Amino acid sequence: MAGGSFKLVSKKKARIEIIPLIDVIFFLLATFVLFTLSLNKLQSVDVQLPPSAPPNPNPPKIVTLQVSDADTLFWDHEPITMVQLNPRLANYKQAHPHDAKILITTDDKALFGQAVAVLDQIRLLNFDQVTIDTTHTYTTGR
Repeated sequence: MAGGSFKLVSKKKARIEIIPLIDVIFFLLATFVLFTLSLNKLQSVDVQLPPSAPPNPNPPKIVTLQVSDADTLFWDHEPITMVQLNPRLANYKQAHPHDAKILITTDDKALFGQAVAVLDQIRLLNFDQVTIDTTHTYTTGR
């Protein structure tokens, strides 16, 4: 091997052939176009929707119950006591059996136990729509 010759191999640069790439893209495009043209149109199903109920001409007023300190409540800004709450709630529920709405608010001096007692009275009378306002601070005007 003393007299052997070495042949230098030159490396070819890698090239991206763009023409076969374009051919593949056009093939895929033609395949998707032919596929979408051959799809059947979807058939819809007729659905009978129930008629809408007419709006209530006399919507009930939302009662605002504000829980305050010293066992005082305000029924739409009218001061009442905890003893008067249950009869008022029962009358309101009887006057609006299906759409009675109550908003409960508290002031800064109200105790948590009083708010829970009000919620218990509302729960006992099976009110469906009760909202508790947690964003505003109402004053009682004292």
